[in-house]
Order: sequence, then structure tokens, then C-alpha cells
Amino acid sequence: MKITKSLFHAGVLGLSLLATSVMAAVPAAEADKLGKSLTPMGAEMAGNADGSIPAWKPMPKNAGTADSKGFLSDPYASEKPLFIITAQNVEQYKDKLAPGQYAMFKRYPETFKMPVYPSHRGATVPDDVFAAIKKNATNTELVSGGNGLKNFDTAVPFPIPKNGVEVIWNHITRYRGGSVTRLVTQATPQANGSFSLVYFQDQFVFRDKMKDYDASNPGNILFYFKQKVTAPARLAGGVLLVHETLDQVAEPRSAWVYNAGQRRVRRAPQVSYDGPGTAADGLRTSDNLDMYNGAPDRYDWKLEGKKEMYIASDAYKLDDPKLKYADIIKAGHINQDLARYELRRVWHVVATLKEGQRHIYAKRDFYIDEDTWQAAVIDHYDGRNQLWRVAEAHSQNYYNVQVPWYTLEALYDLQSGRYLALGMKNEEKSAYDFGFTASTADFTPNALRQDGIR
Repeated sequence: MKITKSLFHAGVLGLSLLATSVMAAVPAAEADKLGKSLTPMGAEMAGNADGSIPAWKPMPKNAGTADSKGFLSDPYASEKPLFIITAQNVEQYKDKLAPGQYAMFKRYPETFKMPVYPSHRGATVPDDVFAAIKKNATNTELVSGGNGLKNFDTAVPFPIPKNGVEVIWNHITRYRGGSVTRLVTQATPQANGSFSLVYFQDQFVFRDKMKDYDASNPGNILFYFKQKVTAPARLAGGVLLVHETLDQVAEPRSAWVYNAGQRRVRRAPQVSYDGPGTAADGLRTSDNLDMYNGAPDRYDWKLEGKKEMYIASDAYKLDDPKLKYADIIKAGHINQDLARYELRRVWHVVATLKEGQRHIYAKRDFYIDEDTWQAAVIDHYDGRNQLWRVAEAHSQNYYNVQVPWYTLEALYDLQSGRYLALGMKNEEKSAYDFGFTASTADFTPNALRQDGIR
């Protein structure tokens, strides 16, 4: 059942987003830190005091090799874990874990583990994206009470954030290659580990990568997204189309679905907020995709600051095309022997449901990697302020094309003992194909019927 903030503890009422509807960008002198004391993306350039977090050193494009299907070799394949966190020693490391990660050790004491490896800070993006980020620092502003952007270019509007919603906008708009086509799978295992797969074919294009993009009149679109279900047979042929907007208060997200059985295209207003995720067996909401997506208007956002934390990084082992999906999906959680954790600095942002707003998640705690602006862990709380679901992203740097992105997203339901794993491509015929080109005509409702032919 959906809940409102009035069900929440009164102590959270003081959390607020912004005092004004528009926040100014940072001055030029502050933006000049980018590429000096700060990385061009806004992270601290230096490592930590004891060297357990190194200084930023961008990965070269030839850090490894790509096979014939586009899968990348692991540049750190020879490394061994520094140590492994288990239920027996977790108290020793609790201060560097999110509450949700800690809860996983308590929920699965016999099987959940976190192998911790040497840390590498190699995430990078192309030079023109770095230039756009620096331009954003002095130009981009929040509008509509923090729910939209003005004067935004390409990616990461607030590399030097001053509040929680700016950090969240950096995650929402972060660079993901500009455009991509991908074949990925989703599993929703039963508590005993048995599972079946849903297969997706995705197309994802940011506005400035469209062939007919007009830079002089960019409009309110952030990106276009199209997702076709290719299996199992009972779902095959269904297509989802999303036009994601920058200011979703002025112009809400537009979404359509094509139902192959009915051969009909219809609007899909439920593809937002806590509407059900596609073929997810009730285990995720629409705004759980990509860890978090969509309009931030239903929450107050409080920036708690930065902390050091173990997050799942450099997940090349988990992306190995020699693995079968059954090697990854296990009872309760993914195969943690395939996971790799590193000590990183993260931004901590607390999202609390606004008075009068409705969502199944009354609070969310975000832990966002400073080097990529990707959400690494998100803890989800129900209306009783009880920890309910734990989202964890296993990320990698697609170093050959300079794109940081996820390898696999897992969303664990601590109450039911089930989980969802999304993004696996190990057994598919190709890895991500960046550089996909399209025009707006390819992302219209009229184009869905053709895409949905089985």
C-alpha cells in the first residue's frame, strides 16, 4: 500500500530541499578547481591519508582488450582480495558499510560476503564531456524548486554540488556514452534460487546524439529510451517507449507501451515513480531502474556529506562472457564470489517523502560514487521506517570508449528473501554497442508497432 509522509517519524520533518526555486551556479574561481584539486568530473583528485584510496588516474583506452563480441578483459585479473568481509568479521568494517549492506550479512550470514580488493580510480569520459561539465559548473541552474535544469549541456550539471538534489541530478544526467544499444537480461529468483529470465533489447539516446538535434533549440528532452522484450514467448514483442524530460514538473515524462497480443499502442502514465517495473514480478518500481531515475519532486533531499565506503567496482569478473547466468544467480543474492569491492569516497544523500506525496518508499538513502556520480548503494525504507530493500550496483569502466556504467543492478528485498538482478549480458551475442545513431522519428509512438513485431 502506498504511504504518505504523515506516517513517518516526526524527526524527519526538518529535512528540506531548497529555500528558493532557482539556485545559482558556482563562480568561475570555484569552477577553476576542476582538473586541479578536483577531477574534471568533480571528485577529489587526491587519495586519502593512508593511501587506501588512491589519487585519481584515468584508465587508458588500451587498459585491456575487447573480444569479438565487445566484452572487455579484466585489467586487474591478477589481483587477489585484500580481505573478505563475512558475517563473522562484519562488525570490524561496519563503519564503512551502508546499513543495507550490513543488513545483508544479518539476513544471509552463511553465504553473503564482500571480497575487498585494492582500489582503483580510473573512471573517465571523453574530453568534450569534461569540457561540458566545466561549462555546466558556472551556467547550469536548478528551476521549478529543484525539479528541472536550465542551461544544461551533455552531462553532470553540478560537478561541485551544494545540496542533495544537485547530487541526484548528477546521477540522473551522468554520461553513459551518449547512445547505446544493448541486449540484457533480468532475473527475479525465488527464495530457493530457481529463476527464469526476461530478455530485453534496449536503445538509449541522449538528445545531443540524435541526428536531428538542434543545439540552438534543445527543448526539454533529456533522452529517449526504447525497450523491447524478446523473451519469454508470453511477453515477447512488448515495447516500452520513454521520452525523458529535464523539467518533469513543467512537462512530465511521456511513455507509451505496445502490447503485441493486442497490437495496440497506448499511453503508459504508470511508467514513473512507484509504478511497477517491467516484468519484474513486483520486485522493483519504475524509478528503481538505473538504481534511480525520474522526477525528484516527491522527496526532500538532504546532503549528509561524504564518507569512505566499500562499493562494488571494476566488475569485469562478473561480466565475463564465459560465465553462465546460473553461475551468477543464487539463492538470496548473486554469487558474491564473483563480486569485487573497493574502498571509495561516496556522497551520502537522504531522500524523505514530502508531506502529502505518495510512494511505497518513505525514505531512501543514496550512496553515490564521487568519481562517476553513479549510485552505488541505495537503501529503501517502508512507511514504518523499516529497512525494506537494498539496491547495489556492480559497475565497470568501459575503458575502450571511456564510459563508466553498471554491469549488474541488484535489488534485494530483505522481507521476502527475494531479489531482482538486471543487466546481465554474459550469454548474449554482443556486449554494449555505443555510438548508436537515430532520429526522433525512431522514437515516436507510431514507430512502436513495427518494433513490436515478433
